[in-house]
Amino acid sequence: MGQPTPATDDGWWRSAVIYQVYVRSFADGDGDGTGDLAGVRARLPYLAELGVDALWFNPWYLSPMKDGGYDVADYRAIDPAFGTLAEAEKLIAEARELGIRTIVDIVPNHVSDQHPWFRAALAGGPERELFHFRPGRGDHGELPPNDWTSEFGGPAWTRLLDGDWYLHLFAPEQPDLNWAHPAVRQEHEDILRFWFDRGVAGVRIDSAALLAKDPGLPDFTEGRDPHPYVDRDELHDVYRAWRAVADEYGAVFVGEVWLPDTERFARYLRPDELHTAFNFSFMTCPWDAARLRRSIDDTLAEHAPVGAPATWVLCNHDVTRTVTRYGRADTGFDFATKAFGTPTDLDLGTRRARAAALLSLALPGAVYVYQGEELGLPEADIPLDRIEDPMHARSGGTDPGRDGCRVPLPWAAGEPHAGFGGEPWLPQPDGWAAYAADRQAEDPGSVLSLYRAAVRLRPEFGDGPLTWLPAPDGVLAFARAGALCVVNLADTPVDLPAHSALLLASGPLDAAGRLPADTAVWLRS
Repeated sequence: MGQPTPATDDGWWRSAVIYQVYVRSFADGDGDGTGDLAGVRARLPYLAELGVDALWFNPWYLSPMKDGGYDVADYRAIDPAFGTLAEAEKLIAEARELGIRTIVDIVPNHVSDQHPWFRAALAGGPERELFHFRPGRGDHGELPPNDWTSEFGGPAWTRLLDGDWYLHLFAPEQPDLNWAHPAVRQEHEDILRFWFDRGVAGVRIDSAALLAKDPGLPDFTEGRDPHPYVDRDELHDVYRAWRAVADEYGAVFVGEVWLPDTERFARYLRPDELHTAFNFSFMTCPWDAARLRRSIDDTLAEHAPVGAPATWVLCNHDVTRTVTRYGRADTGFDFATKAFGTPTDLDLGTRRARAAALLSLALPGAVYVYQGEELGLPEADIPLDRIEDPMHARSGGTDPGRDGCRVPLPWAAGEPHAGFGGEPWLPQPDGWAAYAADRQAEDPGSVLSLYRAAVRLRPEFGDGPLTWLPAPDGVLAFARAGALCVVNLADTPVDLPAHSALLLASGPLDAAGRLPADTAVWLRS
């Protein structure tokens, strides 16, 4: 291939609208029931009309798919279920012609157990040093080397026939890499260059705070400082080296960083490290005005010292869809079920999700939109015999898993499988066609039409800071540049502040021109 023009960092990422593509469920171009790159390429006009600035792709690499592609066997190959490397290069180029950049996913904490390194390690090769192999404890080595547990439930260690154990913070099919080894660091810098050379504009870093491990692999003790594998200081040298690579190409990073300590979180966003990181506090906040305002204030405050833009997201491939979450009683966010209480009122959830879309798109910083959120999709109930997410099995069935937010998208109401393609790899619920993109595109009151209008009008808020305005209890109101955003989370309608024009509303005003409950508006001051 010819040498592509490197992506240019003109600050686009500071206020971008970035659309998350879970390829397997986006669109099926060859009719086999699995979404693929051909399906994405065919839908690029749809994404351009939506107005997004970039696409973030969940892992599309060669993988046994034991964890939805987050078990990578080869970072330089596209999984055949999705297409080929040549197709990926065409997709990157075609999207760029439409003004849409591409962000790929890197999973540095672990690889697949089918990765050549791990297979060589199992055969007793020197590659064993690239992972965490240890003898077991107990009289006969029958106990794991320490008491760490997997993020998916159960022990974080698996024993081999030779008696040694290997570490996996996720599934057994995802052995953790040893980031103290220089070959691991060099390989990942080479992977970054491989994709930047193909025109990729950025990289999302999965589980970004988990890479480094205490070399002694001690037992976990609550409150241990430093933590044996979360947010260790040596991680920052890794990301400084990555930043030097990205700067050669004008590329950017977004890290998946879950940390309660705001000062330590901000360290990842220093000018010589990551450009942005996901904001999970906003996503996991219930529909409550005071708590949302506090989340917004805290987010902006923690980013300010390092000059990094905030990111806002309502949902992703790991979390119950927004319509379903907001349609449930506020019992607090449950990380096991990834949702707020039960039962669900979809009408209520849809009203709130529409209002939340306007809220998030009005805030300063970048916004991530998970595929299907622009269609107002609810969480789907997956029959137990069709669940594929390993979280479900490893939790003994107590965790419903994440498949409910990964159901293939509905594109055309009158076509088989709602226009997705072949029979989908996950079953679409009855009535899924009612959410189809083609039907919503013709309806000015649809969720899709709301998103399109909001993305188009978002520049009205400019690049300036947020200023809170006086508002009744239960109401969020703020100004940026020449526009105002008002969100009514109270139980009764409220009067709108003085304004010169109504730009957009998530739902109709009442007969007196007041803003109803669970509704948001954008106003020109």
